[in-house]
Amino acid sequence: MSETIRHLRLVLGDQLNPEHPWFQTPDPEVLIVMMEVRQETDYVLHHAQKIIAIFAGMRRLAQQLSARRHKVRYFKISDRANQHSIAANLQQLCQQYRIEKFSYQLPDEWRLDQQLQQIAADFEKAGIQTSADDSAHFLSARDDAQRLFSQRQRWLMESFYRQMRVRYQVLMDGNQPVGAQWNFDHDNREAWRGTPAEPQDQRPVQDHRLLWEEIQAADVKSFGEPSAQRFRWPLDRDEALQQLDFFIREVLPHFGRFQDAMHSAAPRLFHSLLSFALNVKMLHPLEVVRAAEQAFQNGAVPLASAEGFIRQILGWREYVRGIYWAAMPDYAQQNALQHAQSLPPWFWNGQTGMRCLSQSIQASLQHAHAHHIQRLMVIGNFALLAGLDPQELHHWYLGIYIDAFEWVELPNTLGMSQFADGGLLATKPYVSTSAYIHKMSDYCKGCAYDRKQKTGEEACPFNAMYWDFFLRHREQFARNPRLGMIYPQLAKMKDEDKTALQLRAAWCRSHLDQL
Repeated sequence: MSETIRHLRLVLGDQLNPEHPWFQTPDPEVLIVMMEVRQETDYVLHHAQKIIAIFAGMRRLAQQLSARRHKVRYFKISDRANQHSIAANLQQLCQQYRIEKFSYQLPDEWRLDQQLQQIAADFEKAGIQTSADDSAHFLSARDDAQRLFSQRQRWLMESFYRQMRVRYQVLMDGNQPVGAQWNFDHDNREAWRGTPAEPQDQRPVQDHRLLWEEIQAADVKSFGEPSAQRFRWPLDRDEALQQLDFFIREVLPHFGRFQDAMHSAAPRLFHSLLSFALNVKMLHPLEVVRAAEQAFQNGAVPLASAEGFIRQILGWREYVRGIYWAAMPDYAQQNALQHAQSLPPWFWNGQTGMRCLSQSIQASLQHAHAHHIQRLMVIGNFALLAGLDPQELHHWYLGIYIDAFEWVELPNTLGMSQFADGGLLATKPYVSTSAYIHKMSDYCKGCAYDRKQKTGEEACPFNAMYWDFFLRHREQFARNPRLGMIYPQLAKMKDEDKTALQLRAAWCRSHLDQL
């Protein structure tokens, strides 16, 4: 490496955008620094495929940048010179070269933001100029949501979403939404009964056995199925664009109707599986949104499908990021309902008699992915009813899902799923009996438990735990206008029936490992 290096630029594992302004023109005095460090593999237990995907994606980008004549210093997990700390590796390079400037792209996680600010402050004290550059990815600033709602009592995603639609003129007819309504959520709640068929998985099959062996040799701990020989996740922008094109052409037309559906024979159904590529910045959210919008304008996709998909990206994805940056660092410790039960062991192997949970968790372990209803209305639903520790659950979600980075996962887990933030993100707890799961899936067929029974050893645990949840948390929810008839229904129940529900729920919550 030339001794003319004056400027270090750090690229993190979720900043895999080859079109970032940094990379437009090679500069012989700039060294791009990328690193596979135990600091990042070990702060939470990760799914094997998540580690493989991020490392392989980083290596692919490093190769591309080198081919474009950028100077790259890449620390592999196996490199002897790798000190497995971002700060230590950067300090090593500063000693090796006459560094005059250090730059980093703004990270998306609080802990890394704090660490890089400290690194930059230390460099400044040593006479090294520093800069924090934008990642050139998101459609809103970190504080946009906070400023939008600063004078309002409640934060509402729908208000933020409409403002984003207007700002970017997405699915708009002048100042009004196309179709005369903003949200088609009510049109997107069909169960899937086998037709149309689930599209074939068109993602490339990749072989990462050597990388997996390297990760194992470094003694990096993980869980889940590595699938290193038949790895299916995109590793660069070209592969991600091919996946986006296939989704828009072949899958999006059916996404809207079935976006909440679940089925044991079709784990992907009509979901895009683009969240990993988006969250590591191989794709830009606006190009994804525009592709869906264009498909609707061309008549290839129903409005309800296009709008439902766009809302997830332009609305929800940007909104939860705003919640994250407005509420951190205290947000991570929120536990408004004081839940403290440890996760049962079957969260790590899927071996439970509850078929809905077994299917959803085993699919997560196999693919490092589950769609939003499996995460929210099966796994999250059970966790909330059972009173699982929200911080422990947060670490599980953060580790198991390939698209889980704290800025997006933490608000979804603590806020939307577990109501641990006391209602900042969600206006009601998202819980249900077995009725919802039966309506939206085939999971109840062949289950060890009877979805129709509320009490007794064979009764589906969701049923008793649902009513017990609202009895236990009457003080928090009795006046919630979104909970409708729940408390009037409880008032009509006989005392002995409520007692039976509570006893069944108490047994389930104290014997989670036996369910």
